[in-house]
Amino acid sequence: MAKVKVEQLFYYPVKSLRGVSLTSMTLDDFGPAGDRRWMLVDPEGCFVTQREQPRLALIQADLHDGRLVLTLPGEADAVAVEPSGTEQRVRVWRDWVKARFAAGDASERLSRWLYTPVSLVYMPNSSLRPVDHNYSLAERRVSFADGFPFLVTHTASLQALSARAGQDFDMRRFRPNIVVSGGDAFAEDQWRALTIDGLRLDLVKPCSRCVMTTVDPDKGEKAADLQPLRELGRFRRTPDGVMFGVNGIHSGTGGIRVGDWFDVELKEEH
Repeated sequence: MAKVKVEQLFYYPVKSLRGVSLTSMTLDDFGPAGDRRWMLVDPEGCFVTQREQPRLALIQADLHDGRLVLTLPGEADAVAVEPSGTEQRVRVWRDWVKARFAAGDASERLSRWLYTPVSLVYMPNSSLRPVDHNYSLAERRVSFADGFPFLVTHTASLQALSARAGQDFDMRRFRPNIVVSGGDAFAEDQWRALTIDGLRLDLVKPCSRCVMTTVDPDKGEKAADLQPLRELGRFRRTPDGVMFGVNGIHSGTGGIRVGDWFDVELKEEH
């Protein structure tokens, strides 16, 4: 059976803010523990991301003892945040879900920094946003992530993309949770599942990519040449979009560490 090695792990405490690199990842019912339980919304309750606000890539978000801490560039004081008891329905893609506003002045400070009104909201355990039933027969939930608990990317695929484009791209542009190595570029197209010690990741669909991949994670700016999305579009375009990485749904228990080896289950040939 083929194996792949875990090279990097990431989680994103706030949707579309800077991610956090991990050496080990614990899992909960939502996916990676703490991943995208917070989100920014506009005055109509619609999610706000780097698609409209690429500068969000510059805001550092961390979790300390269950509290969210935000560090805004140019501001000396970090912002410690907890959810309030005030609820409203917010929208992420087509889903309307119950969320709680952040207590304190975090939303006001973020609004000033972005020069546009936003509110910071939290998804409590009582809020159930189901995974698309077209990809999971089980009743599984997902946080404010785009649609699935996990995104897995492959180092060989990034190397192949960089070689084609003639420039090196940082994997952070693709905002994965798990980065693996082993095998040929885009071998992940043929992976059905990754398993390790009682934990299973069913890889249910390729991940369609958007203009967020053009945002430099260190500058918070979109690339004028629209790379790497432009190059991906030349050879990874499908009827469902331009693909890079695979979305996953977990089952079983356990955690994941950098250096772990997953067993790879391949799709059945037809």
